[in-house]
Amino acid sequence: MTTESDKRTAVEVTKDKNGIGQVVLRNPRGASARVSLHGGQVLSWRTEHDEELLFTSSKAIFKPPKAVRGGIPICFPQFGSRGLLEQHGFARNKIWVIDENPPPLHPNDSNGKAYIDLLLKPSEEDMKVWPHSFEFRLRVSLAEDGYLTMISRIRNINCKPFSFSFAYRTYVSISDISEVRVEGLETFDYLDNLCDKERFTEQGDALTFESEVDRVYLSSLDVIAVLDHERKRTFTIRRDGLPDVGVWNPWEKMSKSIADFGDEEYKRMLCVDGAAVEKPITLRPGG
Repeated sequence: MTTESDKRTAVEVTKDKNGIGQVVLRNPRGASARVSLHGGQVLSWRTEHDEELLFTSSKAIFKPPKAVRGGIPICFPQFGSRGLLEQHGFARNKIWVIDENPPPLHPNDSNGKAYIDLLLKPSEEDMKVWPHSFEFRLRVSLAEDGYLTMISRIRNINCKPFSFSFAYRTYVSISDISEVRVEGLETFDYLDNLCDKERFTEQGDALTFESEVDRVYLSSLDVIAVLDHERKRTFTIRRDGLPDVGVWNPWEKMSKSIADFGDEEYKRMLCVDGAAVEKPITLRPGG
């Protein structure tokens, strides 16, 4: 059980060099996570040995309205270009606020954890491009064992239903893309964004990387593992309520065309996203 004073010492609110609020979570063992109010985005997740687990580009831009290239951007209310909005929706480009009085979550989601609750509501500008009124509540928590958890709660405060797609675009830091494999996606169908979203079935025992990959695996297992052989490190990604998994690495040619991404940085990152893409989530009024 964490007392209120323990929780406070583990949660520090600061500002970045552009004056944008940031929250640093720390657990008693020395692991940490840093969350920006720009996009409600986790920018850093470090182990108790001070190893950074998330990738951020050396060319990342930390000024709205540009999303930060790295960490864990939130794609809402649209994933990718699957709709009329800007790529991956607008939530990752907005300034969120700290939610001082969030509706309660299960005690397991707070006991013994350093956590912060953030809130996004649409502006008048947002309502012009996506005319739906919502409250998006995000909890980011860091457990005593160093595990990072993100819980999103989205409420429709409109008088008509709306649908959205969603992803936690998770940039994992790796030693070398050619030494990495992803397990848990074998035999599942995927949509290949490099082949006009055509549907294929994964044939390999594990997913390895030799060229650009941009896929959404459909209704896959709840647990996916990213194995980094060189670092002898395994990332385990557990999802609840997000049936799909996005996998992206831009490889050499695409990397050179991305302004906020280094030409060689594709070797040290892999995006593996918990997502709801194929079947958008529909919320009735008040849902």
